[in-house]
Amino acid sequence: MDYKQYVKIVEDWPKEGIRFKDITPLMDNGKAFKSAVDEIVSFAKEKEIDIVVGPEARGFIVGCPVSYALEVGFAPVRKEGKLPREVIKVNYGLEYGSNVLTIHKDAIKPGQRVLITDDLLATGGTIEATIKLVEELGGIVVGCAFIIELSYLDGMEKLDGYDVLSLMSY
Repeated sequence: MDYKQYVKIVEDWPKEGIRFKDITPLMDNGKAFKSAVDEIVSFAKEKEIDIVVGPEARGFIVGCPVSYALEVGFAPVRKEGKLPREVIKVNYGLEYGSNVLTIHKDAIKPGQRVLITDDLLATGGTIEATIKLVEELGGIVVGCAFIIELSYLDGMEKLDGYDVLSLMSY
């Protein structure tokens, strides 16, 4: 499926010079969203996933239906101060600045096979931080899946050695 027809480019958002890739039209189309989720599920099935991890917030939108289809759990990675129990955290850079990500300390068991999902791979900072959190807890990242890759921002370089699926690239 040509998913690009379901992505709206928003000029100068969230700041001037950014061409934001809005996936809400894709999510608004049931067949297109189901097709995207199904492609990620197919990618994940051969990896024998134990749990899906997704960073806030659009990683939840992608990861939850994938974990549901695979009949495995989902672990959220959230910004600092958003998770209610004991967490580990990591500082990371993103395309517009920096932030802190956290995961519950008991979210991943040592040896669990993890798929990380998100809507977008840009500079790779968010996913690199998510990988660090998973691996610090003893998880094995067996794949990363994205709806969109912004190849001109070179985020894929931070995922060298990981199996990656991107449904479309800009």
